[in-house]
Amino acid sequence: MKFLGEGPFAQPKGADATTMVHRKVMVARQTDKDNYQGMTNHQSSADNPSLPRPPAAFEGVIGKTYQESTSAWPAVPEATPGAPNIVVVLLDDVGFGQSSTFGGLIPTPNLDKIASEGLRYNRFHTTAVCGPSRAALLTGRNHHDAGNGFLMEWATGFPSYTTMIPQTTATVAEVLKGNGYSTWWFGKNHNTPDWETSVAGPFDRWPTGLGFEYFYGFNAGETHQYYPVLFENTSPVEPDKGPEEGYHLMTDMTDRAITRMRYSKSVAPNKPFFMYFAPGAMHAPHHVAKPWRDKFKGAFDMGWEKYREQVFENQKQMGIVPEDSGISPRPDWVPEWETLSEQQKKVYCALFENYAGYFAFTDHEVGRLLEAIKELPDADNTLVIYIVGDNGASSEGGPDGTLDEIKNLVGITPTMEEILADLDKLGGPETEPHYPIGWAWAGNTPFQWVKQVASHLGGSRNPMVVSWPARITPDPVPRDPFLHLVDIAPTLFEAAGVQMPDTVNGIEQLPLAGRSFLSSFTDSTYEGRSEQYFEIMSNRSIYEDGWKANAQHTLPWRQDLAPGNWEQDRWELYNLDQDFAEADDLAQKHPEKLEELKAKFDAAAEKYHVYPLDDRGVGRLMEPKPAPPGSDAAITKFTFYEGATRLPEAAAPSMKNRCWTLTARLAATTVPSSGVVMAIGGVAGGMSLFLTDGIPSFVYNYYGDFTTIKGTNPIPLDQPVTLGVSFDYDGGGIGKGATITLNVDGTLVGSERAEKTVFARFGIDTFGIGEDTGQPVTMEYRPPFKFSGRIDRVDIDLEPVNLTPADHTKVRETELRAAQRRE
Repeated sequence: MKFLGEGPFAQPKGADATTMVHRKVMVARQTDKDNYQGMTNHQSSADNPSLPRPPAAFEGVIGKTYQESTSAWPAVPEATPGAPNIVVVLLDDVGFGQSSTFGGLIPTPNLDKIASEGLRYNRFHTTAVCGPSRAALLTGRNHHDAGNGFLMEWATGFPSYTTMIPQTTATVAEVLKGNGYSTWWFGKNHNTPDWETSVAGPFDRWPTGLGFEYFYGFNAGETHQYYPVLFENTSPVEPDKGPEEGYHLMTDMTDRAITRMRYSKSVAPNKPFFMYFAPGAMHAPHHVAKPWRDKFKGAFDMGWEKYREQVFENQKQMGIVPEDSGISPRPDWVPEWETLSEQQKKVYCALFENYAGYFAFTDHEVGRLLEAIKELPDADNTLVIYIVGDNGASSEGGPDGTLDEIKNLVGITPTMEEILADLDKLGGPETEPHYPIGWAWAGNTPFQWVKQVASHLGGSRNPMVVSWPARITPDPVPRDPFLHLVDIAPTLFEAAGVQMPDTVNGIEQLPLAGRSFLSSFTDSTYEGRSEQYFEIMSNRSIYEDGWKANAQHTLPWRQDLAPGNWEQDRWELYNLDQDFAEADDLAQKHPEKLEELKAKFDAAAEKYHVYPLDDRGVGRLMEPKPAPPGSDAAITKFTFYEGATRLPEAAAPSMKNRCWTLTARLAATTVPSSGVVMAIGGVAGGMSLFLTDGIPSFVYNYYGDFTTIKGTNPIPLDQPVTLGVSFDYDGGGIGKGATITLNVDGTLVGSERAEKTVFARFGIDTFGIGEDTGQPVTMEYRPPFKFSGRIDRVDIDLEPVNLTPADHTKVRETELRAAQRRE
């Protein structure tokens, strides 16, 4: 089309008013195009300070009809040419000295193999606990700035502790997706507040709201590996088989990840992907089939001191630890192995053998994923960053370990006799096992302390392996720059050829806290970070130029204990350039250096919004959390309908430490009904109202101690029926007893006493009407045991709670200390 005359609005011969309008649109769009000059399909955020990118100008021609017009499709973001596939594998709760790849005594041949094909890093750091570590990894900011100063179950209303990732800290996935990547998340999500994981949302802090196009996993710190609480994107899903048929979440999510990766490359072989593969392993519960556990029978009979000695020698021989490194002595909170009874040794070894079997099985499954990556058409151009733990080995199993770690987390420790009585169930669906403190200490060889203790390397130093065949030449000598999780995001951005945009979705972004270590892939002299702070549960530390000052404050296995008196904490001082393992405290020799670093910590804490320090365990756990949007925490009357499932406990009616009634109205049926009417919780603790061939039952599960009321006759047929449960709580504190009654159409069926009741959380499962998804509350049925009739409605009426959360905490701490004195 040729123009007559001059100027941008000159008309073609014969043009009318409509054509004139089209011409103005074309010129305006051309002006927009000039404003964003340089924007192409391959443009990265390095060229553009915001995401999403502004719409590109229309590059065709618009006339009055299609005959004098030229179409042009809008461009979509494409990755920079040569951008690699990216896979980040993040294990959970692994000690520095557990995997064979870093000198440990648990064989991890698949981790060994990828390390031999790439690089090992021996001075990589996490935050010392899972949710904060994951927030730092995903956002590239320090965990407090990402709102994750601690875990969601312990969240408070202070900005750094809400666990609500702010829009000012967009994730790696958000940026990569905006630059042409497919983005997928498999496994654990402990970064969506659980009060936001109901059907009411909001969904902007779910993985699919944080830049991931696909999510398959669970929204919690852990899940049952045989009965997981699973979501696909934002919809609840159930496994297609049970543990009796061999189901295990680790296998399931690996299969899903391989399938999606292959399918994507079949459809779009040139489109790179970012896969975040975060299994629940090795977090408790340690679930694994007996053949895997049996591989380690007797392997750890030497005890934890000898284990630590052997691992330390391995680490020195492998170059993981310097030859001249010292090692700290056994702390007083770990008993000497030879002082233990034969009963204790039997239990402690069995629990760690079970963990080792679970780790070996996990290595096998991750190995399947790594082998599938090698079959991709662009396998060599796939960057794998394998972080072996989001924190150090966990001591949350307590002094003796446990078959019910949820019970331990709320401060109720089992006796040795209780563990022995059920030891034959170890690793199976009826247990939630965790090993004792001593194995956590040994698992973190050569360092002091354990998970949650961010002050010391036992909590915060984890192995890392990196492979990228197209760019990395394998090197058996470990890389040793001081690195942190916040350095992952800028490294991925540099590898992908993009930069962190200034604004995302119109929100100005906080600067990245880390810096890229991509150059270390080819430069063994790269030194890494010069400064990094650490803080979890008031355990705090500051690193600067080789020096590190530490203040240990709380005990991970004592959630009832809130020491206070932060000014009385004893600070230690280490020179990591000369003392790899934090074995030689120099605080007395260099008091001036210690004071300098304490001031540095305070400055970092102010800069990154660490304050206020909070050392409460049970107290924060019991602090009321926000109600779901559109709800009200003060509501005491609830009505639910069939299909209301997967409601997180924090968003469900609070049916603990108070009286309540439940009324279920069931539709008429011509045949006896079976299935769950209402259930909350699971193997660790919970409640379930259900029918079996028309006979009603109510079960209250107090950490494996069951109170059961069972009818003798089926409910009437051919008429509506009302089931009622009354929970008459004793009062006078929390966790007290209750009298529970069950009735049918107002007629008493039975009444039983529960001498103790769950005072905090039932566990890691959810609330549901019409089925028991995830774990079963009782083994009397197989989940989900969907109700075969029709439920018209379920009404739950709660009586007010007389005690405040602070009163609850005070009562609980008093009771626990009294119990400990009695022991």
